[in-house]
Amino acid sequence: MNNGTWYSRFAKASSRFCGRPRVFVFALAIILVWGITGPIFHFSDTWQLVINTSTTIVTFLMVFLIQNTQNRDTEAIQIKLDELIRATRGAHNALLDLEELDDEQLAEFRDRYEALASAARAKLDQGYSDTGSPEP
Repeated sequence: MNNGTWYSRFAKASSRFCGRPRVFVFALAIILVWGITGPIFHFSDTWQLVINTSTTIVTFLMVFLIQNTQNRDTEAIQIKLDELIRATRGAHNALLDLEELDDEQLAEFRDRYEALASAARAKLDQGYSDTGSPEP
């Protein structure tokens, strides 16, 4: 099985590494060292520029790594949900791959399910059960 591109592997490994508590503690230690050195450097513009530039670069790069990880996770969840829909008797296969529809088509599905939910809540208020599928 293909483990993905070099970037996907790198993003996944970086995400795992950066999510560890010791990496957070290391980043916190850098901030503390920078803060402590303020008086030594008389809180100069260069002293401030060092932390501003460093954090900007790290943040800029992390945005791409995080987005890659979220995209991969979201895609995996969507595939799992599609499989559950496909394998469930009585489920509507038209719901497969909804994330690929345009906004208008999604709104139509959402309106349909909001109407079903509203009808189910009304039945609950009347003492009926909320299990099963209301459609044939």
